[in-house]
Amino acid sequence: MSIVIVGGNECMERKYHDLCKKYKCKVKTFIKPVGCLKNKIGDPDLMIFFTNCMSHKMVRCAMNEIRGTDTKIERVQSASISSLEKVLERYTKAA
Repeated sequence: MSIVIVGGNECMERKYHDLCKKYKCKVKTFIKPVGCLKNKIGDPDLMIFFTNCMSHKMVRCAMNEIRGTDTKIERVQSASISSLEKVLERYTKAA
């Protein structure tokens, strides 16, 4: 399963990757706004928005890139590891 995480805490980025690896997921993280996300997101199975750590502009740009695809969207208010783990448990099986 491929996952894109938008938003979150910069100091937690490595932990996000490690947790996704535990659930056998490929992950890309976009913590800071990086201009337009065109051709950077790819075609993920799941996109996770950490809403308390991102701007509205970043949300709009990411949503425009996945419009018309089968990507599932999950909005999570807290950018903690436990919140990410709950989402991963819902969509995958632990290793």
